[in-house]
Amino acid sequence: MNVSFAGFGENIATFETAAAIPAGTPVKMSANGTVAACAAGDAFIGIAVSQRGDFVGVQLKGYRNAAVTGSVPVGWAQLVADGSGGVKAAGEDAAGISVLVVSAGTAEIGMIL
Repeated sequence: MNVSFAGFGENIATFETAAAIPAGTPVKMSANGTVAACAAGDAFIGIAVSQRGDFVGVQLKGYRNAAVTGSVPVGWAQLVADGSGGVKAAGEDAAGISVLVVSAGTAEIGMIL
């Protein structure tokens, strides 16, 4: 891709967590002010970007790369967590989050949350 969306509209918030969450993992709310890694099919609130002790930085808005399972075309898409630290297209019966996919590959996508 000849253009870069890195840094566009980034919005990162700090949450508590009860377990290790690797950077790049989709997360969901698990309690008041607390996040956990998503299971397969979960709608996610954002992507973990860093962790220090019991706190994790979560990107809630802006451009982000993510590992992908299956095919996700460019354009508006409904995504859910794939349960392996990445994302996948939400099925017709799944409630995902709406993102703008600006680059689509077989292993990774670029999306604007």
